[in-house]
Amino acid sequence: MSRIATGSVFATRLQAEEVKSTIVRECVGRVSLQRYLYIAIGGALGSMLRYFIGASVAERFGPRFPVGTLIINICACFIIGLSLEYLNRHAGLNPAWRYFLPIGFIGGFSTFSTFEWEVWTNFTNGAFWVALSYVAISIVAGFIAVALGAATARAAS
Repeated sequence: MSRIATGSVFATRLQAEEVKSTIVRECVGRVSLQRYLYIAIGGALGSMLRYFIGASVAERFGPRFPVGTLIINICACFIIGLSLEYLNRHAGLNPAWRYFLPIGFIGGFSTFSTFEWEVWTNFTNGAFWVALSYVAISIVAGFIAVALGAATARAAS
């Protein structure tokens, strides 16, 4: 009797662990999916706002100088500085805000702001040469990448 009872208790515990493991996997999957949902919603809103501002400013100032993009990038730099600094100082806030605002919204609105935040962080942490190198490499490599992309598109046409 003791073998049967022990065996059934063992089987019950094993089944309970399997159920618990399944529940944990499902919950983790939902949390991961929620992150992507926050990023997607923020990105969609950021992209739509970028288009609206860019089109409105271009209509007013014309296409000669990219005033709209400049305004968007500078605004995004302000927003990423504000949001990341605030979120860093208020760690108790729901982590969803990190996915929605700096990754999703600002990612859809502008990636220039991420670049500026990284430069600012390196600079304020005393990594002046890292910041300066990052700026120089980004500008030169970005310019070359744009030129190569345009040349590739022209060659494919």
